[in-house]
Amino acid sequence: MDRALWISWYNLPGDGRDAYLAWLHGSYLPRILKQPGVLWAAHYASAKIAPHPRIRFTDDKSVPGGTDYILLLGAGNSHPFAKDVRVFVELVPRQPDTDLSDDDRNMLAMRRGERVNIMVEEARVDGPEAAQRAAGTAPGPCIQLGSFNANSFEAELLAWYARWRMPALSKLPGCIGMRKLVSVSGWAKHGVLYEFLSLEARGEHLPTLSKLYPEMEAWTDRFIPKLIHEPGSPNVARRIWPPVKS
Repeated sequence: MDRALWISWYNLPGDGRDAYLAWLHGSYLPRILKQPGVLWAAHYASAKIAPHPRIRFTDDKSVPGGTDYILLLGAGNSHPFAKDVRVFVELVPRQPDTDLSDDDRNMLAMRRGERVNIMVEEARVDGPEAAQRAAGTAPGPCIQLGSFNANSFEAELLAWYARWRMPALSKLPGCIGMRKLVSVSGWAKHGVLYEFLSLEARGEHLPTLSKLYPEMEAWTDRFIPKLIHEPGSPNVARRIWPPVKS
């Protein structure tokens, strides 16, 4: 099972963007998929949907602000994403970057505002459309990916997801599934990944949660502003690789 995720959020400059995407999808990611333990890769482009007005964002200037693209890798656990320990002793890039060419390094250097989290799965639920994604493959055509810290409200966060949010998403039309994540490495301690059949399905059905479960709205209104999100979180994005079958 793909219980661990490597997540990169970043921007790209306008110049060279098409060349970068062609390299990433046609060369780099197919090679990454050959790395031991890596089960799948998926690349998403932001849908640029305005955040909910209740969301609070970090004011920590050390947190990079990339939001335009999200790159996900899946593995059974976090260890396939570990660097060679010599990286930290000798300060020399090594596995998985040992075999990178100068062209590869130049392409990777195009990323702007990149931040990375390695997260492991705390819990997951299948949605009504779970059959639309085979086990161990890339997430759905549309994702919503939240990344945040909860500070002193983690017991309430656990209750909110366990007793309401995840059971609610398991019944939501258009939802493939949902995962609650916790961090191994990176600024955000918590993550949540929603998968939908399409951006349109998300837009149609997600707003109905407040109507389907009105008894939870007061709790949600009080709780959500307590979280401190990373830039753009929750990021809503369309999958651009592997291509979505029509």
